[in-house]
Amino acid sequence: MTTDTWQKHPLFINTVLANIVVEQIVSCRDRGFYKLHSFVLMPNHLHVLLTPGETATVEKAMQMIKGGSAHRIGIEKPQKFPIWHSGFHDRWMRDAEEYRGSKRYINQNPMEAKLAEKPEDYAFSSANGKFVLDLSRFDEIRG
Repeated sequence: MTTDTWQKHPLFINTVLANIVVEQIVSCRDRGFYKLHSFVLMPNHLHVLLTPGETATVEKAMQMIKGGSAHRIGIEKPQKFPIWHSGFHDRWMRDAEEYRGSKRYINQNPMEAKLAEKPEDYAFSSANGKFVLDLSRFDEIRG
């Protein structure tokens, strides 16, 4: 799934705001709303690869990430405008190749934007190895 900040403002160059979003992504995963496979928070957008939990939908998962982070930002560092653009784009993974391609794209996003030299150098990405990720059924398929 992909979502943008309001009017594509580069809000998440502010590390305090970026950390709030990352903490919300991890917290929602830990609470069982979804299985988290990969994510990257860029200055003006978010990519997240997840599988909804048994009692959550894709819409609920994104609501928890966006709504929860916006709420926390509003308390900790109020903004004069909304945090997120309404809505999001989702894409269902049909096979292991598409899944791996999406994961690779997410991991490489900071390098493409010249925010890091290597995936593990970018603090706001699951590629840095600091976050627990869940395997998907596609991770088990080799081909």
